[in-house]
Amino acid sequence: MKIGICSDHAGFEYKCGLIGYLEGKGYEMSDYGTDSPESMDYPDVAHPLAEAVEKGTVDLGIALCGTGNGMAMTLNKHQGIRAGLAWNKEIGELVKKHNNANVLVMPARFIEFEDAKEIVDTWLDTPFEGGRHQKRIDKIPVK
Repeated sequence: MKIGICSDHAGFEYKCGLIGYLEGKGYEMSDYGTDSPESMDYPDVAHPLAEAVEKGTVDLGIALCGTGNGMAMTLNKHQGIRAGLAWNKEIGELVKKHNNANVLVMPARFIEFEDAKEIVDTWLDTPFEGGRHQKRIDKIPVK
């Protein structure tokens, strides 16, 4: 499985750590930036990640910023993206199980790195439940 990942300056350290962690588990990673902890604008990395997920260049995406909100707002402007913000493993599970989130967003300033790994693992290991949730997901895109 190929996973795209991006962060702003606030999530840079976690992004780098998650790349190594997930590569160690056998995932192929594509880094969409940022490339340093210098202040930058999160849309500059969120849009390329969203486009990669929509085109199928990567199977899933992970995004990090300070609160996670800026990334989630930007990613969810794309019609083919369902970005779910999770700050614990239970929410990470539900955004996949009920919302089939194809991008996981985390708030780097409000969680520990060990929590981020646990959230990612839970999200990746959780299957989409389908059923009544699919009809709700079908109603998300603006037509």
